[in-house]
Amino acid sequence: MSVLKKFMGQTAIYGVSTVLSRLFGFILTPIYTRAYGSATYGILTKLFAYASLINAVLAFGMESTYFRYLNKHEDKKQEVYNNSFLCIAGIATLFLLTGLVFRNSIAAYLTSDPAQLNDYKNYVSCFIWILFVDAICVIPFARLRAEDRAVKYSIIKFSNIGIFVAFNLLFIKAVPAMAANDWPLAGWMSAWYKTEWVGYVFISNLIASLATFLMLLPEFLKLQLRFDKELFAKMFTYSWPVLVANLSFIVNENLDKIALSELLPVAIADRDVGIYGAVCKIAIFMSIFITAFRLGAEPFFFSHAKNENAKNTYALILRYFVIALTLIFVGLVANIEILKYFISRDAEHIAEYWVGLPAVPYLLFGYVCLGIYSNLAIWYRLSDQTRYGLYISLVGAAVTIGLNFVLIPRYSYMGSAWVSMLAYFVMMVISYVLGQRHYPIPYELKRISAYLLVSVVLVVLSFWVFKRNIYIGNILLLVFTAGVFYFEKDQLKLILKKK
Repeated sequence: MSVLKKFMGQTAIYGVSTVLSRLFGFILTPIYTRAYGSATYGILTKLFAYASLINAVLAFGMESTYFRYLNKHEDKKQEVYNNSFLCIAGIATLFLLTGLVFRNSIAAYLTSDPAQLNDYKNYVSCFIWILFVDAICVIPFARLRAEDRAVKYSIIKFSNIGIFVAFNLLFIKAVPAMAANDWPLAGWMSAWYKTEWVGYVFISNLIASLATFLMLLPEFLKLQLRFDKELFAKMFTYSWPVLVANLSFIVNENLDKIALSELLPVAIADRDVGIYGAVCKIAIFMSIFITAFRLGAEPFFFSHAKNENAKNTYALILRYFVIALTLIFVGLVANIEILKYFISRDAEHIAEYWVGLPAVPYLLFGYVCLGIYSNLAIWYRLSDQTRYGLYISLVGAAVTIGLNFVLIPRYSYMGSAWVSMLAYFVMMVISYVLGQRHYPIPYELKRISAYLLVSVVLVVLSFWVFKRNIYIGNILLLVFTAGVFYFEKDQLKLILKKK
């Protein structure tokens, strides 16, 4: 089997499990938008945005560091595992204790409404435990990926989202129905159940995280409580710039939602955050593909780095990754008139969230740029120059923070979408330029740029010129797909012939 086929096979396993699990999660969007008004949904969006930022800090870039040092020190695999886990566990424990002590103050910061303060205290408690449990599971999950146990990894991830969805359905749909129809235990359920209480989403998440911890117990039992100080010093030097680089992803993806809640007038803040958070869900399919690619690519890139033709392989991977991204980009916009029903409410409020649809093409192209940047970023990780990831991240964060303050007060969530797209585009370009200078890889820039340009033109035609006409949009998609196969047919035949 060729190296490329092996990579595609591993990515396919991660891809199938990621797609299935995220699709299960996607079905919750219409459930949430029907159960909660846009203002309540805004609370959910805002808190998960904060959680994403904290998650990145707690992981401390150790996932990438773990993969890098497994291949640099093949004789110290256990020590690398111990160091990586103990680092995250120490940070997560400190966070847990600090968060529980100051949970009341955190809740008071998140809401100025005294009537909501007790609810926010419960929300904060849930999130503190969710973030702690998720953090200590990072390295055991990474070990599964490093040891090519993609199937077990996928089963656990799929179980996590399955449990999360099941408890959401229980709290949001089943319990109210049982109480309303006077089924057994209806009186007991009516005594504690709160209608339209978003806290049930967070409780469901905590239950799913605890179940994941239990499923990973065999990996926890392989830990040895021994700390290699000399090795850790090297790992720390590599890791902290990766932390900042990872934070840039999260900042660009979530700071806009936090900024919306802070910069908009109180009367519309939660509503606009809810609308923006809902339309962002349409981009989930792009996010799924990028996540699946990253799960397969990161350990592959590190393990393949010593091969003679490694750089040519990386270039070919990016070429086909861009093709896939652009096809998904055009396909999602072409079918947005169908996808919008997944973020609608009931018949009375069916279009409450649809006013945010014009933000979707910008969000999707931002994801395209993010995906390419994720691929390009391998150069500074492979060459142990992670400080460049820090520099690029700081530029992206500066663009995000600065322009959000300028555009959100005037354009609300449309400004957020524009800023997100621009920040990822700038990071992508800078990473390419620096990478070609310090770790040149023979990417086919002209062909990749052509695919990107054509996809943008087709999206503009589909969304704005032809007013989201689903038939014309899909005709444009078919034409684009046919063109890609025409220009790529010779290379595809060559790949498929390799053993």
